[in-house]
Amino acid sequence: MITKMKKYTFLVFHKEYAAFLEQLREAGVVHVSEKAEGVADDPQLQRLIEQQKEVQRIVNQGAPDQLLHERDEVKKKLDDTRREMERMAVWGAFDTQRIEALRQSGYPLLFFVCPKEKFAEEWGVVVAEKDGRIYFAALSAPETDSCEPVMLTKSAVELQKDVEALQGLLAAANARIEAWQVANKEALEQQLREAKQQIDWQRVMLNTDSVADNALCLLEGYCPEDRCGALNSMLDAQHIYYQAVDPIVTDNTPTQLKNNGFARLFEIFTGMYGWPTYGEFDPTPILAPFYLLFFAMCMGDAGYGLVLIAFGLLTHYKKVSISMFEGLGPIITTLGVGTFVVGLFLGTFFGIPLLEASWYPGALKSIIISGNIAGFDAQMVLAIGIGVFHICLAMVVKALCYTKRFGFRETLSVWGWVLLIVGSIIVLATSALLHLPNEVTKWIIICIAVVSALGIYIFNKPGRNPLLNIGAGLWDTYNMATGLLGDTLSYVRLYALGLAGGMLGGAFNSIGLMVLGNHPTWQWIPFVLILLFGHVLNILMSSLGAFVHPLRLTFVEYFKNSGYEGKGVLYEPFAK
Repeated sequence: MITKMKKYTFLVFHKEYAAFLEQLREAGVVHVSEKAEGVADDPQLQRLIEQQKEVQRIVNQGAPDQLLHERDEVKKKLDDTRREMERMAVWGAFDTQRIEALRQSGYPLLFFVCPKEKFAEEWGVVVAEKDGRIYFAALSAPETDSCEPVMLTKSAVELQKDVEALQGLLAAANARIEAWQVANKEALEQQLREAKQQIDWQRVMLNTDSVADNALCLLEGYCPEDRCGALNSMLDAQHIYYQAVDPIVTDNTPTQLKNNGFARLFEIFTGMYGWPTYGEFDPTPILAPFYLLFFAMCMGDAGYGLVLIAFGLLTHYKKVSISMFEGLGPIITTLGVGTFVVGLFLGTFFGIPLLEASWYPGALKSIIISGNIAGFDAQMVLAIGIGVFHICLAMVVKALCYTKRFGFRETLSVWGWVLLIVGSIIVLATSALLHLPNEVTKWIIICIAVVSALGIYIFNKPGRNPLLNIGAGLWDTYNMATGLLGDTLSYVRLYALGLAGGMLGGAFNSIGLMVLGNHPTWQWIPFVLILLFGHVLNILMSSLGAFVHPLRLTFVEYFKNSGYEGKGVLYEPFAK
């Protein structure tokens, strides 16, 4: 849900304004309203932002440019030396000084490489043969274009010593970077905090209006309704003039989400698309359970759910430290629990089909979704059914939210589609379950169609020319007919991804068992390695698909049909 806000207007004497802002920042509850123009172009603000970006860049890369450049130079030399060592290895342990002495004595020794089939023995002495190429030495260059001259620098033995020396230099460079990080990390983080404070202060000053010949300062902001009491007490104690009113539709009111512990985990996905506006419906409470279900169906394996639970707990309790998963331990664990539970219903455990496993309890086998419905796999039908329900829910949410924002009269077309699609599905399902007479079902559907048509084609825009309304209704019908079918079929991916992951896991199990054989001895080692490699690879690929595709179903299919825009501004109070 979205927290209710109050819009505040502060009027302060200019000499007391700085002290007032300090008190406002101490309170830390007011989101300062930004002007539409002028703030982003302020030179001082831009300079502060650039300074913050520079410090943030240094923090992100872990060291100043000079230290990183030194390390990169050593890395480049090390890579070049290794390549040269590989190139010189074929020539053996030659002595460059003796080769140069021969040249000084009038015997200029030259070295070449050419394809084996084009080599002539009279050209010189063969040093090595490798990969169908002849490496040879000669006192003069052969009269042919098939030979490539080679310049001998150092032998592989000498280059190996250079590699070892460069490895030492690289270790020293890394040690200098680590030492710099230890010595400067806290100072940089403090510098970032101070930079943000300065930027916030400058933004507030730029969003302040001067009135009464610059004698008074006028500032607008927003405060959550449940925190207004403490703010009002502070303002009254300082004798600050203020006014608190309810925001109106045209105000750019910030949004503060207020959800339970479960839904709060999934607010990160809402933010990826965009925060709701103040008058919109917070999609997170609906997004959370459906994303969990979709993720679990895409993973489709109870065993992989246990792996995610373990990884999430290790991440949460800092036993595993991977920067990209920092702070995500609880949601990974939650997704793992969902995957484990749904995996039991789908009947797969580390690629093992549980229905065929003799060790799996019969009572748990009875809950596995299997068989066919109307000639289609039951799990595929389930995925389509979930998609239909998800889209219908989106349409109902859209109708309710639009009615709240714009009024019932302006949303008759939306309600017409809800009645036609959702109502028809409910009537047909009820008729099939309760065995209603066909005649009764037919007349109910006809009534629904007539009432829906009035909203879709006649009253979709009250007060407009009826012919324009009919044209708009026909265009809306075309979009609905082409869009809903594709949206519904998109949910097949829930079935397909889970099936693909299960089959791939089963394939690795089969390969491992083939290697193990019937009388294993040392074959246990490759068997375990195949299973570890195969299932780790499958978990990584399945996790990527299970992360991306539920987001697509949410952002495209659900948000589109629910009318969610996500163009709101997140509540960020002026605070220390």
